[in-house]
Amino acid sequence: MGHVGPRYASIPVAHPRYRCTACGNLTRFTVTATRRTTAFHHFTVGGDLNVEDEEVVDERVEEVTCRWCGNGSAVVELDAGGSGEQAVPAAEGATEGGP
Repeated sequence: MGHVGPRYASIPVAHPRYRCTACGNLTRFTVTATRRTTAFHHFTVGGDLNVEDEEVVDERVEEVTCRWCGNGSAVVELDAGGSGEQAVPAAEGATEGGP
């Protein structure tokens, strides 16, 4: 008898889209973030863990680096419409709505 179900649950969180202004990349980024969550941990009699009802309480993106060219200072967060217009630099300390 093995463990049943996923060992860890995935968390559906809305993530921003990024673009590297140095090389044009829209698809591959290394995102370093700190996340605080609240979750219900359910252990089976056999000791397997199922994480249920996980909720993100706080999340901070610390750094975003382009996987194509390695540039971190040229990565920008796209606006909600994804039109390609620069909305927020994807850098530490950036506030929502502007640099």
